[in-house]
Amino acid sequence: MTPPSRRHFALALPSALLAAGCAAPHRGSGRPGDPVVLTLLSHYASGTLRQALQDPVDEWNATHDRVKVRTKAVEFTDLLTTFMVRQAAGQGADILHPYCLWNGQLVRAGVLRPAPPEHAERIRRDYGAAAVGAVTVDGTVYGYPTEAQTYALYYNRRLLREAGVDGPPATWPELEEAAHRTTRRDRYGNPLVQGFGLSAHDDATTVGQTLALLHAAGGRFLTPDGRATAIDSPAGRDVLALEHRLVTHGASAPAVDVYQAFPSGQVALVIGAGWWTGSLRPLMGSAYRDVGVAPVPVPAPGARPATLATGFMLGVNTASRHPREAWEFLRWLNADRVTARNGTTATRMSALQVSVGSLTARAGDMRALAGTGGDPNLRPFLDALAYAVPEPNGPGAARAKALLRKNIEALWTGRQSVTEALRTTRRQVDQEVSRPW
Repeated sequence: MTPPSRRHFALALPSALLAAGCAAPHRGSGRPGDPVVLTLLSHYASGTLRQALQDPVDEWNATHDRVKVRTKAVEFTDLLTTFMVRQAAGQGADILHPYCLWNGQLVRAGVLRPAPPEHAERIRRDYGAAAVGAVTVDGTVYGYPTEAQTYALYYNRRLLREAGVDGPPATWPELEEAAHRTTRRDRYGNPLVQGFGLSAHDDATTVGQTLALLHAAGGRFLTPDGRATAIDSPAGRDVLALEHRLVTHGASAPAVDVYQAFPSGQVALVIGAGWWTGSLRPLMGSAYRDVGVAPVPVPAPGARPATLATGFMLGVNTASRHPREAWEFLRWLNADRVTARNGTTATRMSALQVSVGSLTARAGDMRALAGTGGDPNLRPFLDALAYAVPEPNGPGAARAKALLRKNIEALWTGRQSVTEALRTTRRQVDQEVSRPW
């Protein structure tokens, strides 16, 4: 089973640069009349993602003589290192496609160029608050949001029905009850059906599901300035206590890989990001009809909904010799509107993301493109764009996320209590995010 993100799950990404359309940088001979050649470095390296990006790039190249774009791609797991290494070697691409979690680190390293005022104004106006927050560092916008991922509750209708549960849970007490009622074990105590899936697979899934619940409880991982933890709070304590109860009472088995078990009908409930819908449909075939999606449950009836939002963006390298041309291409890709196949209008990036089962943070585009006949399971993720909280993206955010994961897993395995996990997280993460960069 491939790891749980679309970059991992649905694709086998080559680490070598792709050949056709993705060759090494070429900036022209320098002679008058030669076109400017911009390089775009992404993780959209194979399969549907590669072609989805290459299609608008080919369209641009066919209609623009003075500026051409060439794509390059590496594995997602190599992307941040590639940005940093190429920058240090003076070989950075003109246009970069980073995970927004890394933005603070890339800004501090002098890799990302601030968006020009007219582009920053357009981004703030056209995108949702979570997406704008994800591409903003210390009040400055650095790029166009591309892929937007919110978190919601996946559920298996058949398993709920067989356990006598009438629909997906909306509150934490309902979630616990549904998780326990759907849990099944063999005579040796081995899990046959996990009521609520807790994933220990990687940082993104382990931390993502916890932060989605934390936001639903009104809490936050870090303070607004990103310089201290905020999870050691009543909301943080409630979330970890909920997860601890699910594990200790047998409704969750973190050792079980939910990205294998849920498609196989062995997990009733799990919190995940919207990209997964695009993988589950072909993986499950006709059994996908059993899959539903609902908002992340809140602690009590009447509580305001909230969840986690993550995403990617396209920005311009500080080392690019052609920033004006690079920003113009990004405007064309992310702001210009074209007619889609269903007759509606949307940006090329919105059409690109919908074609691979994902979303952008342009809610209007998404609703128009989904239209009739779209996957109804995408709609809760689209609705969540209005209330999702962006993932922290300060210079120490990636390391802070890894530390949080380590302590969550220590809680699940009984090596730490709720209090110990919160205190250890606060001590370790505060040390990481508060140090000078």
